[in-house]
Amino acid sequence: MTPTSPSSRTVLVTGASSGIGQATARLFAESGFRVFGTSRQQRPDQHGVRMLTMDVRSASSVQHCVDQVLSDADCIDVLINNAGVMHEGFAEETTIAEAEAILDTNLLGAARVINAVLPGMRAHRHGRIITVGSLAAWVGEPGEAFYAASKAGLARYTEALRHEVWPLGVAVSLIEPGAFTTNVLDAASASAGTIADYDQARQAARATLHNSLRNGADPRAVATRILAIANTRTPRYRYGAGRDGRWLPYLKLLVPQRLFDYLLRRSFGLHDRQTTR
Repeated sequence: MTPTSPSSRTVLVTGASSGIGQATARLFAESGFRVFGTSRQQRPDQHGVRMLTMDVRSASSVQHCVDQVLSDADCIDVLINNAGVMHEGFAEETTIAEAEAILDTNLLGAARVINAVLPGMRAHRHGRIITVGSLAAWVGEPGEAFYAASKAGLARYTEALRHEVWPLGVAVSLIEPGAFTTNVLDAASASAGTIADYDQARQAARATLHNSLRNGADPRAVATRILAIANTRTPRYRYGAGRDGRWLPYLKLLVPQRLFDYLLRRSFGLHDRQTTR
């Protein structure tokens, strides 16, 4: 599939009101693409991006938004599936209802958007789908069990989809950013209940996560990577973004599990194993 000129390509970016999604939508608009961005709440058009409302948890909301785009454009050439939520909470402290909400947004929400966009891409026998995952798909970090599960599921779903639609001219890729400075924690959900046994570990894990995101890289670096993927003639399946995005997967695959466990626990302040008295 050979990319056409930017001015003739329509891009839909979900979760474009802030962070990586906003940076990506702006960069594509600056590069000459016709860009539609989405947010759960109505937002004004900005920086050449037409903003539409979409709640990825609702199939009717997703379809209505896609129909709005297609009423103004012949087709959606590039879908950047970015909408998602962060969650903080230890596994046992997270209720099944809370877990379902995370999976409904991060995994099933992406599938709803793809299902609404794919018929047009199949009809035209071309299209690009770039899904924003996370390095959490590689590592079950303490305090992010269901967030990590949603991103790991998204990675496998994206891989299967890539093979299914490849014969139809649609290229599917996954980008997995590491720590980038966004407002993702401002909108993060948290487990309603807590268990005293986890207090020390939870506080240490939370401090590590927040410090990592506060000192993360500029999300525009992810946007630049996504733009390059969209303009690549034969995009790969999986891309990292950021320094940790390049080395962490190799570390996970090459380092013995016991050593990796030790390094991870140490980085999250989980030094000592508690014993009964």
